[in-house]
Amino acid sequence: RRIGWVAAKVTKHGGIAVCAPIAPYDETRRWVRDIVEAAGGPGAFVLVWVSTPIEECERRDVKGLYAKARAGELTGFTGVDDPYEAPTDAALVIDTTEVAVEQAVARIVALIDG
Repeated sequence: RRIGWVAAKVTKHGGIAVCAPIAPYDETRRWVRDIVEAAGGPGAFVLVWVSTPIEECERRDVKGLYAKARAGELTGFTGVDDPYEAPTDAALVIDTTEVAVEQAVARIVALIDG
């Protein structure tokens, strides 16, 4: 919510905020969309879902956080013992197991440029 609030302020003053939070709850994402679009107008909020399977996230986890969460050493960990509500209203969905970083960036830029 804090990130969304700041993004709304940036948008209100004509700026663009590119944010990459873990936003696991649909209610929060909808709230952020509402405040950003209230500040910047309809279409000011664009949701891009980086839809990487949890197994791949675990494989890439160099800090071992998923293993700690699975062992019960960390609690409230998104996707392990805390839910992730997949977006149903994303303007773009990117699965990083199928799309290279360069391709993902190109798709996002194309979406924003219209």
